[in-house]
Amino acid sequence: MQQHHGRCPIRKTEHAKLDRATLRRLPRGIWALGLVSLWMDISSEMIHALLPVYLVTFMGASMVTIGLIEGIAEAIAAVTKVFSGALSDWLGKRKILAVIGYGLAAVTKPVFPLAPTIGWLIGARFIDRVGKGIRGAPRDALIADISPGDLRGASYGLRQALDTVGAFLGPVIAVLLMWLTGDNIPVVFWIAVIPAFISVGLLFTLVPEPERPADLPEVKSPLSLRELRRLGAAFWWVVGVASIFTLARFSEAFLILKAHAEGAPTGLIPVVLVVMNIFYAAAAYPAGVLSDNGSRLRVLAFGMGLLVVADLVFVLIPGLTGVFAGLAIWGVHMGFTQGVFSSLVADTAPTELRGTAFGMLNLLTGVMILLASVIAGVLWDSVGPNGTFLAGAALALVALLGVIPLRRVLKSVKADYVTPENA
Repeated sequence: MQQHHGRCPIRKTEHAKLDRATLRRLPRGIWALGLVSLWMDISSEMIHALLPVYLVTFMGASMVTIGLIEGIAEAIAAVTKVFSGALSDWLGKRKILAVIGYGLAAVTKPVFPLAPTIGWLIGARFIDRVGKGIRGAPRDALIADISPGDLRGASYGLRQALDTVGAFLGPVIAVLLMWLTGDNIPVVFWIAVIPAFISVGLLFTLVPEPERPADLPEVKSPLSLRELRRLGAAFWWVVGVASIFTLARFSEAFLILKAHAEGAPTGLIPVVLVVMNIFYAAAAYPAGVLSDNGSRLRVLAFGMGLLVVADLVFVLIPGLTGVFAGLAIWGVHMGFTQGVFSSLVADTAPTELRGTAFGMLNLLTGVMILLASVIAGVLWDSVGPNGTFLAGAALALVALLGVIPLRRVLKSVKADYVTPENA
């Protein structure tokens, strides 16, 4: 494919042709993985949108219990990703672990409408998160394995876009079904089982397990200090910048709280994340294509700058106008950063250690998002919402400054598809 760099203007018609050509060139397995994510996210979000209400109303759970469940569940997912990524490197196979991970998530779905006690729901939630942890790093490594090097950004962008479509369709479908069934939550939970098993079926039948190259070194101890050093300086710089940036990107629960504080009716609160995810989904694939045909780091820096702008909009523009403008920019920033970070990890990590690399990325950014949310909560209580968003903007600027030395590091090493022109 012809490369287009920053100083080469492209007319809109040429952009459209390039975009369609890129979509046609993407392997069937990439499309399938995107649809797998879409269907599983529809299922999961249909349940998660209603689960807190179900736990409180039908099971008598306290808010402390709900917070504890969610915190432990996400921590389990983050830790599991490290070991599953390393295991995929040791086995030399990715798909089997992805199938197990998605399969665990699917088989837990019928437990939600059937659960006689809160203990069953907690168990199902934990197993669902274990499944997410098992599939995450091997799936991300599998994308790098089956996508051409010059389409890697587009591949991650497409999967992220389809995943995010599922993230906003799930709650919308749940709200619609609640209206049609007269607020019958167990019926909605039963219907959510269907897309989960569609997801597993697509993964099993349409996603290939690529042949392991004969000259690829075997990995006996992926999490050993020796192998972690082999990931290289460029990879660890990418993870370092991603971790600092994640510290600036606190939980989306604070976006909901901001909307509520500015007067959004309770019935419209679910719309907050729907709006954000619509812009996220719309931006993710174009950002991936841009990162393939220009510079990954320019796209990443633009996305980081958008987070600064979004935080300032939340602070400076009052009322719901500021909230929804900030949500839109926040969503676009997600599209311009998350897939690009994945592409950079795939670019810089050795092929035989990609699973371990994605596991380490997920672990460290998972820790940072928990720390960021704690800091955001403390600032919210002590200073107010403006303090939380201003701190986020400042940390995003720090991460943006980290792109400058990262560019130098990428130029100094021989990383797959990282060249002076596209770094």
